[in-house]
Amino acid sequence: MNGQYQKGVALITAMLISALATMVATNLAWDNALDVRRTLVNLGRDQAVQVALGAESWVINILHEDLENNRTDHLNEAWAGQLPGLPIEGGEIFGSIEDLQGRFNVNNLVGQEGEVDEKALAQFQRLLSGLGIDPRFAGITADWIDGNSDALFPDGAEDPIYTGTIPPYRTANQSLSTVSELAAIEGMEREIWKTLEPHIVALPGRTAINVNTATPAVLLSLDENLTAADVERLLTEREGSGFSDIPTLFAPLVPPDVLNNLGDSTEFFRLKVVVRIDTVRITLYSLLKRAPTGTVSPILRSLGTA
Repeated sequence: MNGQYQKGVALITAMLISALATMVATNLAWDNALDVRRTLVNLGRDQAVQVALGAESWVINILHEDLENNRTDHLNEAWAGQLPGLPIEGGEIFGSIEDLQGRFNVNNLVGQEGEVDEKALAQFQRLLSGLGIDPRFAGITADWIDGNSDALFPDGAEDPIYTGTIPPYRTANQSLSTVSELAAIEGMEREIWKTLEPHIVALPGRTAINVNTATPAVLLSLDENLTAADVERLLTEREGSGFSDIPTLFAPLVPPDVLNNLGDSTEFFRLKVVVRIDTVRITLYSLLKRAPTGTVSPILRSLGTA
């Protein structure tokens, strides 16, 4: 009886050891498969980033040559719009280039001394109204950027508003590096942001508006007396190679101080590059600054965000 009992115990022990060994081997195989997969994904991501940076270098050359050939920028140039999709090993690459000076620069709301620029504020209010958005967001945005803690009347919002939220935070009180920061201002909702974002930008320093590429809403915001019919006529006038004579065309439509802030060339562009390699997909956003000499430099990059 003892012999049979011992044999039974030995058999059960052997089965337990075999089961444990199988479980250990399975776990090791699974962990190894995960490690291999993680390595492949990381390699694919690194490769995708390098491809995107290569595309950035290519676009830099395009923008440099564009300035050598033509001192004006308009929507019918080779760089404007979507970049053609190109096949690469294991995937594809595509993207777009956008003239950012066709948008309203929210950093224009505040002058060099940190004071609110009333004329830029009025234009932003007109832009918001034209888009069907409450114009009070102009004052709230200006308060977010200006260098003091005094709320603008009647539409401002300073620290007392934001420190009362959960979690609490404070106003930036400095120029924006990206307009996505405005998602944090008081009252900003997703649908409002989706409507506003295509028409605004945050560029370093004060910038002119390139009327050759400006959105219709930005053109309409240039002066309170401009009408939708005026904008339609302007859009027709700039078809092809842009406006031929900005001062003559715009002088009857806008006051001199606005006219002085209009141009037909651009210093800042945004490149969007999407790279897909196998299951890896990355999006590179690159803010490019083109100097009057033609030198183009990336001044801000982000992956996967605007």
